[in-house]
Amino acid sequence: MSKTQQRELPAFDWDRADNKGFGSGYSVEEHNRMLELYDNTLSEVKEKEVVMGTVVGITDREVLLNIGFKSDGLVPASEFRDMPDLKMGDEIEVYVENQEDPNGQLVLSRKKAKVITAWQKIQRALDEDLVIDGFVKRRTKGGLIVDIFSIEAFLPGSQIDVKPIRDFDIFVGKKMEVKVVKINYANDNVVVSHKVLIEKDLEAQRAQILNNLEKGQVLEGVIKNMTNFGVFIDLGGVDGLLHITDISWGRISHPSEVLHLDQKVNVVVLDFDEDKKRISLGMKQLQAHPWDALAEDIQVGSKVKGKIVNVADYGAFLEIQPGVEGLIHVSEMSWSQHLRNPQEFLKVGDEVEAQVLTLDRNDRKMSLGIKQLTEDPWTRPELRTKYAVGTKHKGMVRNLTNFGLFLELEEGIDGLVHVSDLSWTKKVKHPSDFIKVGDELEVLVLELDVDNRRLALGHKQLEENPWDTFETVFAVGTIHRCTILNKNDKMATLELPYGIEGFSSLKNLGKEDGTFAEVGETLDFKVTEFSKEEKRIMLSHTKTWGEKNEPVKEAKAPKVAAPKAASAPAQADRGATLGDLDALAALKEQLEGRN
Repeated sequence: MSKTQQRELPAFDWDRADNKGFGSGYSVEEHNRMLELYDNTLSEVKEKEVVMGTVVGITDREVLLNIGFKSDGLVPASEFRDMPDLKMGDEIEVYVENQEDPNGQLVLSRKKAKVITAWQKIQRALDEDLVIDGFVKRRTKGGLIVDIFSIEAFLPGSQIDVKPIRDFDIFVGKKMEVKVVKINYANDNVVVSHKVLIEKDLEAQRAQILNNLEKGQVLEGVIKNMTNFGVFIDLGGVDGLLHITDISWGRISHPSEVLHLDQKVNVVVLDFDEDKKRISLGMKQLQAHPWDALAEDIQVGSKVKGKIVNVADYGAFLEIQPGVEGLIHVSEMSWSQHLRNPQEFLKVGDEVEAQVLTLDRNDRKMSLGIKQLTEDPWTRPELRTKYAVGTKHKGMVRNLTNFGLFLELEEGIDGLVHVSDLSWTKKVKHPSDFIKVGDELEVLVLELDVDNRRLALGHKQLEENPWDTFETVFAVGTIHRCTILNKNDKMATLELPYGIEGFSSLKNLGKEDGTFAEVGETLDFKVTEFSKEEKRIMLSHTKTWGEKNEPVKEAKAPKVAAPKAASAPAQADRGATLGDLDALAALKEQLEGRN
């Protein structure tokens, strides 16, 4: 009971007390009035509530508090460790745990009062969007732990600042203003944000920047984020994108080659979208274009040196100074006509010398050539003699077409071997049936046209035309042993002696027993037609038995200079003379050795 309350009570009259008992001298009415006055001096205290108490006693172990109840309450001194200057008369918030324990004592708790009051303050801060002071206690996964009203709250890393924070430790142990953004009572979890305070401060600044923004305006900003395609720059509350192509006049593969995070840079506004608040920035535009500083002595025909900065399917780009590049087309890399992929010749980083072929300073374009630094093989004076008609050479097959193949005799000197000039005896439909790319082939020069850079070559011309011999061996009327190779709707293809092909109509495959010869059968056939120009021999089996009384023609001895064979082939031609067989055997050996 406080002194004020004691002054409000009427004085007790000791003279009215008698031997019948203490206070028995008062009437019932006076007694009731005294009790009512006493009860009014006590506060109505409910359990599980936070009330205000006054310090009325302090010991080493306990603090005695008067909350206006019929008895004072005790609180452990350990709950006042944060109040080393606690003294008599201080008013403290406490939590009523129990009005009366088994010992009749009022049980209070300052600790629980602090927790309940803290949550009330946190809820009020959320409801009224209040700014509160916090203390960063430590770092945790994904953010920081902040003490607010003695409650630990979580501050996510993304809510610390408007720009990405890479080092959270710099905030530990420091005070920070925050706002409560989320409360989860089930888990006693509170989420706070410092970023929202910064964003509010930046709103006015952002609006001012956007209102005053103009193309061509130069601004200062800080690099806040870096990507493969460019960097994002904080212009003071508004972010702009500096694309990688607008960082430098020279080529760079990543912004980090010339810039770094948190760097202050001057940029120019290239474009902006007020609705989407997108701002495109440039940095190289603040410098003079390198083409404007290109030396005047660089003209068409000049030699330049540089580094290959890019290789494409059609050519390579040579940087002769930062921001000044020239294209070396694939056709200008080598005198060879068969360089199809520039990467076979050049790679990024190569130091190269080239010659300027075209130059347009207004459009800032330049074409370069490498092959021009070496002599054009078609202009060499000895070319006409070296590749004169009738000379023999060896080359590599570089390309195959439907009409022939291209043979590279040396770098820059190519010749065409027509499909008809590959073989005297084989009917070559496509060069791939005869040879493949990369093979070596010996040829004879058939035609040379230096002015038009044309060289006609032949392979079969390296040997005599066997059809001159075949004309006498396979004369019309002679009979030969042939094998049917294949048939179609109109014609059958036959294999004559020595690998020569002939043809027979289907009706001329009729046999004496009334049947027709099939593929794979070997029979006698009579020559019915021989064409040296078209290299065609027509034969008939039917005429070998249908005209038995007709005398068989003997082939004339061929006029070829060839060594005699040791023996005639097993399937000797019955209509040929011994001289014919010797000559053809030698020819066969010659052809087999060539193929």
